[in-house]
Amino acid sequence: MKAGKLKESVLKRSILKQLHKRREEAMALPAVGGDYGAMSISEDVAVVLSSDPITLTKNAVGSSAIMAACNDVACSGAKPMGVSVTMLLPTSYNEEELRDLMKDLDVACEKCNVDIINGHTEVTRAVKEPLVVVTAMGTVLKKDMIHSSGVRPGMDIVATKWVGLEGTAILAKEKDEDLRNRYAQPFIDKAKNFQQLMSIIPEAAVAAKSGASAMHDVSEGGIFGALWELAESAGVGLEIDLKKIPIRQETIEICEFFDLNPYKILSGGCLLIATEDGNGLVMEMEKADIPAVIIGKATDSNDRVLINEDERRFLETTQTDELYNI
Repeated sequence: MKAGKLKESVLKRSILKQLHKRREEAMALPAVGGDYGAMSISEDVAVVLSSDPITLTKNAVGSSAIMAACNDVACSGAKPMGVSVTMLLPTSYNEEELRDLMKDLDVACEKCNVDIINGHTEVTRAVKEPLVVVTAMGTVLKKDMIHSSGVRPGMDIVATKWVGLEGTAILAKEKDEDLRNRYAQPFIDKAKNFQQLMSIIPEAAVAAKSGASAMHDVSEGGIFGALWELAESAGVGLEIDLKKIPIRQETIEICEFFDLNPYKILSGGCLLIATEDGNGLVMEMEKADIPAVIIGKATDSNDRVLINEDERRFLETTQTDELYNI
């Protein structure tokens, strides 16, 4: 199999079809586009969990894993509270590197306001680079829980901040020397700092209070992959205006330099939201100093369409992230 996310067809037939619900407390089970799982723990409260590994970068693997898992939990309307961290380290790793990794994890935990409450650390010949897997957890009132399948025809689709932030930061950090052949160092450093924009917890909280019907963290596969998953989880169509998708100039230029599609690269830091009142949500985001824009609508068709002026083309199922190409 190719590196990256499983093909949707393989995911459905070889993973999802093998799973069966056994407990009545289960409220959210694995699904295409599902960011998290949930279990009822009382009459009114559910616990929400999500696990994420980081495999597309050697830099800031700890903070990236914390952000990814906490972002997924926040998409349910829950408040992330704690994380469990599993670290598999290569035999070449040393104690100083381990301390640096732990500092990276701790800084990310402070940013997300969560604690590391459990973990496992092991040195193994099975990996060549450190592999960090984070499981985040939080709680939410059942009545306030948001499901990714909550998109309905006619709803506005809103995107926060910009797409491609995480992929751009990774490229700037790991391909600094290559980029210096064309760009000034301040330009590259600005792109590296996109790593500081990875958390979507603030905008998820605003969206939850503003009546969002569904949320989906834009991650591996970029905005095109996330749009497909959002629509697939709810069985709806989409009409998305390509020119309205927010993207930074740094992302456009760096992706062009490496001949990558900026709409198909890792996009942590961007949140997709489905809501009945997109304009109202954008105004609430503005009050919180969070950039947001309506990029399209959900439809009652099975077609997921990208519109670029007079051109209309169809979204495809989730593809391998562009970062794997380099």
